[in-house]
Amino acid sequence: MTKEILIAPSILSADFAKLGEEVQAIDKAGCDWVHIDVMDGHFVPNITIGPDVVKALRPHTKKIFDTHLMIENCDAYIEAFAKAGSDYISVHAEACTHLEGSIQLIRSNNVKAGVAINPHTSLNVLEYLLDKIDLVIIMSINPGFGGQKFIPQTLQKLRNLSAMIGERDIRVEIDGGVTALNAGEIVKAGANVLVAGTATFKGGKYKENIAAIRASANAGK
Repeated sequence: MTKEILIAPSILSADFAKLGEEVQAIDKAGCDWVHIDVMDGHFVPNITIGPDVVKALRPHTKKIFDTHLMIENCDAYIEAFAKAGSDYISVHAEACTHLEGSIQLIRSNNVKAGVAINPHTSLNVLEYLLDKIDLVIIMSINPGFGGQKFIPQTLQKLRNLSAMIGERDIRVEIDGGVTALNAGEIVKAGANVLVAGTATFKGGKYKENIAAIRASANAGK
């Protein structure tokens, strides 16, 4: 199933001192989604933002909020992130004791459900869930910090995932190290949502950066 390629800048790379303005700026610059990295200092070695910040950002754009929970005990926070204005909430397979239950909890809050998997995690964890999720996030870096380089073996993982998904209506998102130089091959391998933090915000040229990533991505279709 061919899907439109979406660019989802990660606000992890934004200026946190003016986050509302930054969200407005990437909206105006042509982003499709806003990717929100939530980190707890336990599952990953960094601490970022919570539901109150998401709620505060919600009035600044009508774009999709793609909330990526890189946290332990995610079930305790799903409802809060849903009420804050998330459109998608993704949990990590590695952080969930009962992954299917976490997905059900997301859906019960009228939010689309995603599962993220780290570079070392097998696609097998997704097999019995593919009819229950809307999004898969393939991590192409080790999660925790922005600015890391893309792990090339991820391309084969994307190809394998595309074969697993088949004609199901599931978005495939790549997160980590996406640039205008590699977006084309990433899309060709099967991704249709590209998270780009550093590549979007570098140099303050958000519109030009997003346009360059999109042009490269569309060339890979």
